Amino acid sequence: MTAAPFTLRAAEPRDTGSIVGLIRELAEFEHLTHLLQVTPETLAPHLFGPKPVAECWVAELPGGEVVAFALTFTNFSTFLARPGLYLEDLYVQPAHRSAGIGKALLQHLGRIAVERGCGRFEWSVLDWNENAIRFYEKMGATVMPDWRICRVTGEALARFGAVP
Repeated sequence: MTAAPFTLRAAEPRDTGSIVGLIRELAEFEHLTHLLQVTPETLAPHLFGPKPVAECWVAELPGGEVVAFALTFTNFSTFLARPGLYLEDLYVQPAHRSAGIGKALLQHLGRIAVERGCGRFEWSVLDWNENAIRFYEKMGATVMPDWRICRVTGEALARFGAVP
């Protein structure tokens, strides 16, 4: 299979519907559609509003079709006293995998982290996604075996954050 040429670029407001569609595909792949609440209307303000809290890059084919995205935000390391770049999600449509898009997106984000003086570029991976784990390790990432994600969401978050 010959890889189709693609362009990486910062997402623009016109891409919001395509990004949401890719997020839906990612949720299906991860068997997490029951958690999905995103819509173009709920996502756009966080990417393109007056106070964006996340950034997104897309891979676009010559005809304008968006076939992949990577969504990041800035975090902070107290130990390093430096910002970090956190990759919340990266998704490449199955038909366009093995074309170098995922690797190109990760390398692009790595360059951004370096340019911004970040002390870390990090992300999470599901423990069952062996293909992704091997891919990330091959690129030089370390899968941190001793760390677990803690999460509070929904009603539990409302209770957690309730004023006593």
